[in-house]
Amino acid sequence: MGQRSSKHDMADPEVLPNGRFSLSEDVLPRYAFERRPRGTVTFDSHMPASSGTTDTELPDTERRDSRIDGRRSSIYSTMDPVPQLDFYAHSSMTGRQQRSRPSLDILRKSFDDGESSTQKDESGIVQQDTSFSEGEKPFVPVRFGWVTGVMVRCMLNIWGVILFLRLSWITSQAGIILTWLIILMSVIVTSVTALSVSAISTNGRVVSGGAYFMISRTLGPEMGGPIGVVFSFANALACALNTVGFAEVVRDMLVEYDALMIDEVNDVRIIGVVTICLLLLISMAGMEWEAKTQWLFFIVLMVSFANYFVGTVIPVPEKEAMGFFSYHSEIFMSNLLPDWRGPDGSFFQMFAIFFPSAIGILSGVNICGDLKDPSSAIPKGTLAAIFGTTISYLAISATAASCVVRDASGNPNDSLSANFSEPCNGLGCKLGWNFTECEETKSCAFGLANSFKILSLASGFGGLITAGVFAASLSSALAFLVSAPKVFQCLCRDNIYPYIGFFAKGYGKNDEPLRAYLLTFFIAVAFILIAELNIIAALISNFFLCSYALINFSCFHASITNSPGWRPSFRYYSKWASLFGAVVSVVLMFLLTWWAALITFCVIMFLLGYVTYNKPKINWGSSVQAGTYNMALSYSVSLAGVEDHVKNFRPQCLVLTGPPNVRPALVDFVGSFTKNISLMICGDILMLSQEESGLPLTQRGADILVKWLNRRKVRSFYTPFTGDCLREGAKHLLQASGLGKLKPNTLIMGFKNNWKECTPHSMEDYVNTIYDTFDSNYGVCLLRMMDGLDLSEGIQCQVNQGFVADEVTESGERDETNSSDKESVDLPSGAVLNDQIKTVFQSKQGKKTIDVYWISDDGGLTLLVPYLLSRRKRWRQSKVRVFIVGEEHTIEEDRKEMILLLQKFRLDIHDVIIMTDSEKPPQAKNLKRFEDTVALFRLRDEQQAESVVQQLRKDYPWKISDKELEALRQKSERKVRLNEIIRRNSQQAALVLVSLPVPQLDCPSALYMAWLDTLTCGLPCPTALIRGNQQNVLTFYCQ
Repeated sequence: MGQRSSKHDMADPEVLPNGRFSLSEDVLPRYAFERRPRGTVTFDSHMPASSGTTDTELPDTERRDSRIDGRRSSIYSTMDPVPQLDFYAHSSMTGRQQRSRPSLDILRKSFDDGESSTQKDESGIVQQDTSFSEGEKPFVPVRFGWVTGVMVRCMLNIWGVILFLRLSWITSQAGIILTWLIILMSVIVTSVTALSVSAISTNGRVVSGGAYFMISRTLGPEMGGPIGVVFSFANALACALNTVGFAEVVRDMLVEYDALMIDEVNDVRIIGVVTICLLLLISMAGMEWEAKTQWLFFIVLMVSFANYFVGTVIPVPEKEAMGFFSYHSEIFMSNLLPDWRGPDGSFFQMFAIFFPSAIGILSGVNICGDLKDPSSAIPKGTLAAIFGTTISYLAISATAASCVVRDASGNPNDSLSANFSEPCNGLGCKLGWNFTECEETKSCAFGLANSFKILSLASGFGGLITAGVFAASLSSALAFLVSAPKVFQCLCRDNIYPYIGFFAKGYGKNDEPLRAYLLTFFIAVAFILIAELNIIAALISNFFLCSYALINFSCFHASITNSPGWRPSFRYYSKWASLFGAVVSVVLMFLLTWWAALITFCVIMFLLGYVTYNKPKINWGSSVQAGTYNMALSYSVSLAGVEDHVKNFRPQCLVLTGPPNVRPALVDFVGSFTKNISLMICGDILMLSQEESGLPLTQRGADILVKWLNRRKVRSFYTPFTGDCLREGAKHLLQASGLGKLKPNTLIMGFKNNWKECTPHSMEDYVNTIYDTFDSNYGVCLLRMMDGLDLSEGIQCQVNQGFVADEVTESGERDETNSSDKESVDLPSGAVLNDQIKTVFQSKQGKKTIDVYWISDDGGLTLLVPYLLSRRKRWRQSKVRVFIVGEEHTIEEDRKEMILLLQKFRLDIHDVIIMTDSEKPPQAKNLKRFEDTVALFRLRDEQQAESVVQQLRKDYPWKISDKELEALRQKSERKVRLNEIIRRNSQQAALVLVSLPVPQLDCPSALYMAWLDTLTCGLPCPTALIRGNQQNVLTFYCQ
């Protein structure tokens, strides 16, 4: 409930504290003060060495300007610095020394002497000296621009073996028109994804992690974690696939020259393993060597392309037998339309074969941590790569189909003489060749439809095309070998999944993930040794399409939530285009390989389920949080315009717990019937003295208490409030808590066990809180346990028998709020940093009973609470019994009438018991105990003058006069008698609920507390005194 807190006295105004403050990425500033003479107040930022890059990467001029800016103060105060980047930067992301601005508390307590405003050294900010000692070289990592880091890398990954070995065959099947349609459809998907990537990458600084980083920071760890695992694995498999593709080309050359080492399958394995070992050495040598190697591959590809285009315009008669005739309009027109052949002859089969060549657009994104300016490089490089490769695919498909016929025999004797007489059909006849025989027998070995080496045939020198195939496959394999460890390293550092932190360590100036390189190497080698990867190839395409879908959806979701934090500098995107890209990607997953799509979704759902269940303690400000806020706000506003209806009544509880971990039983009791049903607010009234009332509350202390509630799986808000007393704080909380219709309608407190020993003002404050709640038309519930609710007192002296300490907390670890937090976190006074305490409300109640003593009709709240409790798993076997007051001669009629009412309410009540002896006088010993209790608070005014009595009543309003005690004697005896009945019938109950008596205005506080104490004394089980606001909360009508 309430708590009294105290603070240290303020420093002498003549001797101001020197604030030394720091700010890490996940904690609020902490200020350490030193006594210094007035006028020498400075702030010194002390931070641990940042990971990654350092401030020394910046040019000297920029570093110097930054230090000068750091010393500038605003015109308002020398303590008030001007806006600057360092106040907003994370040291781990920028590599610069992080500093924090002075807090409002420091600014208000500072004094300017009028002279320090001209002295920049006393501006309140002191930059740490990051200069290097003489002879020490700065530690500068290698960074790439948009050409080397993104465009070249993406183009090399998009130009794969499909371009050299399959594009011409696809063109022969689909024709030029449909081939261009296939290319443009793929480009639409990749372009929309590139626009989404550009938008996300320009909405804040992007560090390493590629697609995983973007998805996880936008949609949260629940979706980012599964994609990180799948995307890393897909890159490792893609590396194996491209390496096997290279090995198969080399194997074919060995077969052609009859130089096999063992056999065709084992030769692929040997060549593949040797190749992947060489690529691993290049990767581990560092990104600088890897980039140089990629440039070499790029030059080889450019030469091979030039060789091809030059070769297409040079007619070579020796090649005509194999179908190459240079450019002819007849060839172009004949290849314009499709000519489907074989079981794979369909549009979507051709699309499925071609689309994997477009999956390389994320190659630059995957090494975003090695780019100079990812926000600028990723959009320019990715879009430029898509444009360049699209032009090359369109040009090669059109030129190949303009120079080469679909079918050719390769036999020089099939040329037509001037006077030929044999039958000749087809386009070859017009070009001087008779390929009719092989066309009819389908035995043609050359031509677009029959040979995969059309580019070598059409080029000026076929060996350069082979070099291009080598460069394309090896560059793709190298890019994937680099991408997989980079993405996996970022995933490991986020600690979303267990047992993978070993691979997070980086080495060298570029923080190279050498351990992740070795893991990728072993995965690739394992699949290379299989040497047959057709099934895995389908999974890879689906994995990449799934990544595209989530990237597009991330952009759409971030846009649709209208979060103020979504401010991408790249403007050329559309949220609807992103949604279209996401839908198309999912559709393509099933159109390409439906079983692979199902496997992909199963893997994603399994990994998603783990992250959702584990709930990693990560907050990246995802769009899911923004969407949740929007939905909550929208529903709250909509609900505000709906009138309350009795069918939808829910007990929305304001629980005066104080710090929730001090009264866990009270938290668990209310959480048992409000979880997933209604509102629960834990109110903490901080009773500060007048000079302390202006001090700020510690936000991190409140956050720790909220985490305590979350670990306990209690769905509740925590609201601290400062007030002079319990009554004032509760009144303001009742008025101000909640939003719209989500406002408390029931106040719940613990019973004041020490009401006899506490100060009279404290007791009066407690009772007046109940009075004010009734006056505000709220329900009231008081929970009493045999050993009390408050742990803060019992922890220091003895174990509270009402609670059992768990050996292990729910998460399997000790409470976070221990050790270092005790030293650094200022929790509200009275808060106890302890392990989770197990209360009786967390245990299974078995077949015990819930006894409801419905003495007064309060609208049904007394019945609704036990019904809600009985719906919980722990209380499901408990039977609810209802006790009501009745007469002996009408006991059956009263029982039937109550059973009929409860049946209409559709409440599962086990039994109804009529109390016919409530009017009997109580036992003498019990009545004497009650009289002894109130004797401490009697005025004993019978023998005193009236004026003296009036003065006593004015000075001691909580005390009981003889006249009041006599007037209320019958009510007091009935409560003593009711306690006797309760103790007789409910000794074995799990919970007892009793109607709370409503005090009259002339009832003294001490007498009312004596009634409450009498009603609930002597019971071993928890007892709740409960009272609704006299308005119906139950109904048996449908409308």
